Amino acid sequence: MPPSSRAGVVRVHDSDELFDALMTLSRMKPLRGDRLAIVSNGLGPAMLAIDKLINAGGKLADFSEETRHALRSGGLDISKPGENPVDLGGNATPEMMVDALEIVAADPGVDAVLVVHAPTRLAPSRVTAQALVANRKRFRRNLLTSFMGLEEAFSARHECNLAGIPTYVSPEQAVKAFMHMVNYQRVQALLQETPPSLPFSTTREIRVRCRKLIEAVKAEGRETLTHSETAQVLEAYGIPVAQRRYVMTAEEGAAAAEEFEGAMALKVIHEGNCRPFRYRKHPHRLSAGLLQDLKTPQQVAEGIELLSEKIAEKYPAFEVREYCLQPMQRGKHSMQVCAGITRDPVFGPVVVFGIGGYKVNILADRQVALPPLNMRLAEDTVEHTHVARLIHEHSSDPRRDIDRLCQLLVKLSQMASDLLELRGLEINPLVLNRDDMVAADFAMDLGHPARFAIMPYPEELREWVTLKNGWEVEVRPIRAEDAPLITSFHGQLSEESIRFRYFHNKADLTQRDLSMLSHINYDRQMAFIAEHLLEDGSKEMLGVVRVWNDPDNIRTEFSVIIRDDLQGLGIGSLLMNKMINYCKSVGTLEMIGKIMVDNHPMRALMKHLGFKQRYNMEEQVVDAVLRLNEPDSEWQRHRLESLPD
Repeated sequence: MPPSSRAGVVRVHDSDELFDALMTLSRMKPLRGDRLAIVSNGLGPAMLAIDKLINAGGKLADFSEETRHALRSGGLDISKPGENPVDLGGNATPEMMVDALEIVAADPGVDAVLVVHAPTRLAPSRVTAQALVANRKRFRRNLLTSFMGLEEAFSARHECNLAGIPTYVSPEQAVKAFMHMVNYQRVQALLQETPPSLPFSTTREIRVRCRKLIEAVKAEGRETLTHSETAQVLEAYGIPVAQRRYVMTAEEGAAAAEEFEGAMALKVIHEGNCRPFRYRKHPHRLSAGLLQDLKTPQQVAEGIELLSEKIAEKYPAFEVREYCLQPMQRGKHSMQVCAGITRDPVFGPVVVFGIGGYKVNILADRQVALPPLNMRLAEDTVEHTHVARLIHEHSSDPRRDIDRLCQLLVKLSQMASDLLELRGLEINPLVLNRDDMVAADFAMDLGHPARFAIMPYPEELREWVTLKNGWEVEVRPIRAEDAPLITSFHGQLSEESIRFRYFHNKADLTQRDLSMLSHINYDRQMAFIAEHLLEDGSKEMLGVVRVWNDPDNIRTEFSVIIRDDLQGLGIGSLLMNKMINYCKSVGTLEMIGKIMVDNHPMRALMKHLGFKQRYNMEEQVVDAVLRLNEPDSEWQRHRLESLPD
C-alpha cells in the first residue's frame, strides 16, 4: 500500500488529474459503492468508458430485472436492450436521455451514472445539458457527464459547471475522475476500519533473543547475517522455514544427506550472497552458488567441493561461511513468493511483497507497505499483486492462502518495528502450496537504527502488575485491534461514569468513535489500558487513560475512566502514574484534565496524585493541573504562559 493511501489521501500524477479529482470530490455526494452505470447516445463512446473502467479496477453495475424491463418496454436501449451500458442511439432526444437516466438512477445496484454524449442534430449538447440540469432532482444517484466535442460541447460543459455537475472532456477522463472518488472513499474507510485481532504478538523473550543475536553479529564486525542466523530470526517470529542442515565440509554434507529423502538442493553461503535484494544490480547472480536435484550423499559431497573451488576461483576475497542443504521445494500446486523488508530514504522501513523466484526482477509485481501493519492493511497490500490474482484463480482455498500471506506481512512488520538495526530482509522464494508455507531461501543485513514514518507500536511500554484483589493485569498502549475490547468495556459502564468521561450520555459507540479511540498516533497521543486475562483465555478491559498533546509538546490533556465494579482496586492510580511517568519521559511540560464538579472520586484521585485543582467558571468544570517538567528554553516558557487555562 503506498504511503498516500495509508494517509487516507488519493494520489494524482499531473495538474489536469488534480483538477479533475477536485471537481469530483467536491461536487459528488459520498458513494455507497463503486458500481457505475453508463448512459450514452452511441455505443462507441460508451465502450471507451468501459475499457477505462475495467483497466482501472472499477465495476460496471448490473441492472435489476425491473430496470431491464423498464428500459426494454420504453424502447430506450437499442444496442443491448436492458443491459449496461445503455445506448440510446444517435436519434436520442434530451427527453429520452432524461427518462433513461431516471430509470437507471433508481436502480439499487447502481452507485453513480455517467452520461456520455456526442452532439447530434436532434440533441445538441447544450440543450441536452440544460435538460439534465433542469431535471437533476429526478436522479437519485451521483451524476457525471462527458460532452464530447468542441464549441457545442464546451457550452454544455459550461452549463453543467454552473449547476455543480461534474463534467469532463472525454469518457476516459470522466471514468478516471470517478475512480478517484472510489479510491478516496476506500482509503478513508480503511482509516476508520477496526482490524481483526493480530495473529501473532512478540514477547519480550523473542525480542531479547533476536537483539542478542544481532549484537553478536555486530561485535564480529559483520553487517550481514549468515543463512543459519537469519533462519533463527525468522523462526523466532513464527515464520516457517524449510527443513535444512548446515555443514562446513564434504564429509559433513554426505552425513547430513542421509537424513533427507528424495532430491536435495545445496547452497554455498558467503559474503557475496548474504545481502538481500542483491540481484537488483547483478540479476545473473540470483542462482549463483546453488546446485539442485542432488540425489545421493556422494553427489552432495562432490557438490560442496565443486562450490568451494568455484568460490575460491571467482570470489577469492569471500570466505565461505557455511553450506545449506535442503530437500527440493517443488510441487504441482506450489507458488513462489517474495517478501521482505527494506528501507526507503524518506519513509524508512517498508514491507515489500510480490511474485518470487527468478521472475522477481522481471515482473512488475512488487507492492510496498509502511509498518506497522494489521491484518486489514496487509490484505490490502496482498490483493494489489498478481500473487492474489493467481491464488483466486487456482487455489482450492483462496481465503486460507490470503490469510497466510497477510499473517506473514504482519510478522515482518512486527520484526521491522522490534529490530531497529535490521536494514533489509529478503525471503525469496517463499513457497506457498496447499499444505503449508515455508521460507526456502533468505538473507538479512544490518544498518543504523531506523526512523519510522509512522511510529510503531511501543512494545517496550508494556508491563504486568498485581492488583489488590490478586489479579495479574497487563498495562499496555492501546492498539487498533482493541476495538472489541473497547465496545465491551463501554457496555459495562454506568450512565454516570459515561457522563463523567464524555460530559454527556453516550449509550453506544459508533464505528467512527471506535476508530478514533483505537487508532491513535503514538507521536501525538497515548492511551494505556489495563487488561485482565480470564480463565477461558479471553481478555477484558478494566480501565483506560488517554492524553492528547499539543503540537509543541508543551501541554497534554488527559482523561481516565475505570469500570464501575472495579473501583477501589487502585486501577485509577496505576493508570495515571503510568501516564504521568510516560509524559515526563517524552518531555511534556504540563498535564491538565477537566473534571465535572460532582465527580468527587476523580477529584480525590487528582488530589492524591498531586494535581492542583481550580474551578473553571467559563466551562463550569474543575481544571486539574500537574507540572511535569520545567521549561528549558525561553520559547517553551513563553508558550506555557500563553496557553489558555
